[in-house]
Amino acid sequence: MKLLWKNCKGYYPQLILGPIFKLMEAIFELMVPLLMANIIDIGLKQQNRDYVIQQGWLLFVLAVLGIVTSLICQYFASVAAFGFGASLRKQVFSHILDLSSKETDAVGTSGLITRITNDVNLAQNGVNMFIRLATRVPFLLIGSIVMAFQIHAGVALVFLVTTPLIMASLYWIMKRTLPDYIRIQQKQDELGALAGETMTGARVIRAFSHQKQEQRQFATAAQKLTDITVAAGRWSGALNPITYLIANLGIMVILWAGAKLTNQGILLSGDVFALVNYLNQSLLALITMANLIVQFTRAISSMRRLEQLLDTPSSIQSGSQPVPAQGTASPLLALSHLGFSYTKDRPVLQDLNLTVPKGQTIGIIGGTGCGKSTLAKLLVRFYDATEGEILFAGTDLRQLSLPEVRKQIGYVPQNVNLFSGTIRSNLTLARPDATDDELWEALRIAQAEEFVLQKPLALDTPVEEGGKNFSGGQRQRLTIARALVGRPSLLILDDSSSALDYATDAALRHSLRTALAGTTVILISQRAATLQQADQIMVLDGGKMAGLGTHKELLDQCPVYQEICLSQKLISTLPTHAKEVQV
Repeated sequence: MKLLWKNCKGYYPQLILGPIFKLMEAIFELMVPLLMANIIDIGLKQQNRDYVIQQGWLLFVLAVLGIVTSLICQYFASVAAFGFGASLRKQVFSHILDLSSKETDAVGTSGLITRITNDVNLAQNGVNMFIRLATRVPFLLIGSIVMAFQIHAGVALVFLVTTPLIMASLYWIMKRTLPDYIRIQQKQDELGALAGETMTGARVIRAFSHQKQEQRQFATAAQKLTDITVAAGRWSGALNPITYLIANLGIMVILWAGAKLTNQGILLSGDVFALVNYLNQSLLALITMANLIVQFTRAISSMRRLEQLLDTPSSIQSGSQPVPAQGTASPLLALSHLGFSYTKDRPVLQDLNLTVPKGQTIGIIGGTGCGKSTLAKLLVRFYDATEGEILFAGTDLRQLSLPEVRKQIGYVPQNVNLFSGTIRSNLTLARPDATDDELWEALRIAQAEEFVLQKPLALDTPVEEGGKNFSGGQRQRLTIARALVGRPSLLILDDSSSALDYATDAALRHSLRTALAGTTVILISQRAATLQQADQIMVLDGGKMAGLGTHKELLDQCPVYQEICLSQKLISTLPTHAKEVQV
């Protein structure tokens, strides 16, 4: 409920006025059978044409008033429900952006998309239905029974029999269908996750001619959803026949008893007509109530899922200390007994120690899965270390203001991310006030100036979703330029030149050395040639540091680095000293 009231703030008048107008519509609706009874008993029986016309106009006025009040209620319900949905969607989206990678990994991308779309929509529909029908349905049900007793208490006892029977039928059916509706929601999440994974990897699937297997997997998941939906539909399909059977039996009793009482002069024909109408009104109210309960159940389930997400705090909390001034004497970055594991029993990094003076270039190399990209994510605080600490300008990274730290760090991830817009809008993410000259300077350093100049619109060239209108190498260079525009004091390049040819890669490294002389660079690469000129190279093997030194020192002392260089044909044979060490 806290989620409901918080996001309905500003819409309290609509929440109050909407049900009031719907209540007025129900009152007008309850008056119709009485007017029809009067037309039958007085107007038609006495052939009083003027009375029929008078009551007919009154019916017309009630119909107009009913339409007006219904439309006003619908307007209030729409304003409140869609306002609630917009507020809730913003809150969920903002919270997702604040979560760390640990929490988003746990829910999954497709799960987060489901929360912000399907779950918010169901919660929004629940608010809409509540305003429109939550007061009308019980009032119409109770009002119909009361009005029936006003006409004749004996005949109205039929209502006290049919209503519990119909409610029991509704309860019996809903008890069997509501768990299915919850399972349907879960299966929709699973199907969405499978579809998202398939769409993301569509090229890989086509490359391996794996379409039929994926189609079978998707068809199996879709069939499970279909089976549950059909099962729920079978029970729901029985709702109307059962309830209408009970109602029609009740009508038969009313007509039979009404006919006897009419012959005795106790009831009039119009009264019998009114009793039948009130029974139908109560039936429709009960069926609507059943649908409402289904809607509310799904809405409450979605609200709980959203509350669970919103109550999940980010494991990455910003510190309060500002980033200290970076003197040339103290190291910009230091790792002290650093360790990290995604799960408790499987450490990814263990006991890493490294000191990075300001302005140096540090290379990181190692086999696949050795923890290189994980280390980069720790430096940007996408995750927090589970052991040891990372010092930035002499202070524990966890104690520093996170926005300030990230302003100091330029990060180019292994998986390139460009956003729809223009080249300019992508480059100015870190610094919206960057000038064109600064953008072109960053493009020049990143070796992207030439191909951007060839575009007719240059910086205003459109970028499609994910940058799919650019090649892999162009996307990598644009992301490097984007990081440089922010003027970072620490630049982390996580295998960000893998799509570049050797000549462009060499030109990029030369440009970074000359143009970013005072910037500290963490250069992660699979290529030993890319790291040769680094001031220090850290070699990782199984999450542990296997070596640290210059290219020459590692060739002499580090067997893991020697194997990497041999496999990449950077050297043809081991240095003599290294051979002696191996022997």
